[in-house]
Amino acid sequence: MKKTESTKKQFIFGKRNYQFLFLSLIVISSGFFLMAGGGSPDPNVFNPEIFSFRRIRLAPTLVLLGFGIAVYSILTSPKK
Repeated sequence: MKKTESTKKQFIFGKRNYQFLFLSLIVISSGFFLMAGGGSPDPNVFNPEIFSFRRIRLAPTLVLLGFGIAVYSILTSPKK
């Protein structure tokens, strides 16, 4: 007696979960992009640009926001 069940493969996450996950990757990467740079070509010269608002406040906030969106995308239940 063989059972012939037609089981349809289902993804763990829905389309909405993947959209939020992709959004979180964009936000995290933009945060790291804003954090980059600000160095000086000469190591003996100090460049105060590394302490700008963009690198100290904005970029880390974007990275943390992106991680929050990623957690939300994982924890939210997919629509059925």
